[in-house]
Parts: sequence; structure tokens; C-alpha cells
Amino acid sequence: MSEQTNTLIAALAEIERHVSRAGWDQPARLFALVRTDVLIQQEPSLAAHLTAGSPDSLSSIEQEDFVLGDSLFATLSRIQWPATVAGCALALERSFLPPALDSQIPSDPAAAEEFVHHHPQRQDARVVVGALRDGTQHGLGRLLSHPDELLGGDDFVPGLATALLGTLR
Repeated sequence: MSEQTNTLIAALAEIERHVSRAGWDQPARLFALVRTDVLIQQEPSLAAHLTAGSPDSLSSIEQEDFVLGDSLFATLSRIQWPATVAGCALALERSFLPPALDSQIPSDPAAAEEFVHHHPQRQDARVVVGALRDGTQHGLGRLLSHPDELLGGDDFVPGLATALLGTLR
């Protein structure tokens, strides 16, 4: 695993811990990822609140004005970051059903949402996916039904990682 991947995973794990403290049923939350040494250099008053590990460790800055809108991918396609932002991450919750039930899900989006929401086999998950300007991407996920298990991988929610990477170009 590359150093960039390890750095990204550490930042995503910190975001996941931060988001988890507020419990479940949260809106999507967007974070800029900035090298901690650069952040301290630009904002010396933050130095007391930040711990710089390796020179390229990342600090997350929540974008409190982020609103998901009707379409996640359309919203992300309108976001651009300044050059000082090394990457970004998104935390969001989704409900899903086992793949065997895919054929039963209505094609109408509103009806599908209602069907999944009320289905007894529904699983709720929180994912935190991030991307860096160099193309590094990773995701972490936690199921509500297994709160002590954190899953992850480079190809965890690849479409979302690609959309996040697009905000950095």
C-alpha cells in the first residue's frame, strides 16, 4: 500500500470517527482534505488544535454549507477546490437490500425509496469515500447492524470516488 493511500485512509478513519459521534440518520457531509503542515503554515492559530504527524498528513475541513441536492453526482459535478486542497471526502448514509431482491425494487425512484425504506431485509450503511489529486482513492464503510466492523478498500464505492476525483480537476 502506498504512503498516499495510508495517509488518505488515516484521514478517512478520522472523518468516520467524527461523523459517528453524531449517530445515524445524518445528511451527507463533505470535507476538504488539506495537508496539515500547509494548514498550520496558512493558519498558525490552528496549530494548537492540530497534530502534524508525517509531513504529508491530512486534516479534514468540513464544508458546513454543503447541501446534497436532488442528485449527488450533479451536485459534485459543480464543485471545484482551490489548489491548496489536496483531496476531498464525502460521508453519507444509504439503505440497501440484498442483491437477490433487485428484481422486486420498483423502477420509479420515489416508489423504490419507499420500498427499500420499509423492507425488513434493509441494511443501513455509512460510507466515507475520499480522493486525492494524484488519483489515490479509498473508502470506508460501516453497517448499522455491525457497528464494530469497519470495511474498506481502494475500490469501495468506485463511482463516488471517481466523482470526488472530478471535483479536484
